[in-house]
Amino acid sequence: MLVLVTGGSGSGKSAYAEEKILSFGQGKRIYIATMFPFDKESDARILRHRQMRAGKGFETVERYTDLKGLKLDPDSVVLLECMSNLTANEMFQEEGAHERTVEAVMEGVKHLRDSVQHLVIVTNEIFSETAQYLGETALYQSYLGEINCQIAGEADEVTEVVYGIPVYLKGGCVPDEKNVE
Repeated sequence: MLVLVTGGSGSGKSAYAEEKILSFGQGKRIYIATMFPFDKESDARILRHRQMRAGKGFETVERYTDLKGLKLDPDSVVLLECMSNLTANEMFQEEGAHERTVEAVMEGVKHLRDSVQHLVIVTNEIFSETAQYLGETALYQSYLGEINCQIAGEADEVTEVVYGIPVYLKGGCVPDEKNVE
């Protein structure tokens, strides 16, 4: 199963995605962390997310680029967080895909989807603001938008989290609280 979870900053999308993973029951839970720790703010965000996952049985795998090269146990349930960071990493990091960002990210997503039991992907909704960007920022938005659209098209479920409330856009339902640890 492929699930896409989106929402704005601070919307509760990460907590929802974790609960979705827990709703799949016992299994090898893998958290693929894509945020590259490049400053104190990113270090603080990484620490906050680690604290959110504490005690939930996640194994963390840090992967900033090249999802296609990642080998995971086929019985795994995987939370990939987040597509926004992965896209930026593929665009701007030395070992990234650069102009092949969309293709590289989608190859990686398909690889993960086909190699594990369940894949939940978190992405950011960055397209509602009215500001117009140029150059690399506009290209980043274009790439992320294309990636999000492709994943949503292939996903079994697409959920937007707004103020902590899941809004089901495609498939899906509220995770069964009885299966959540």
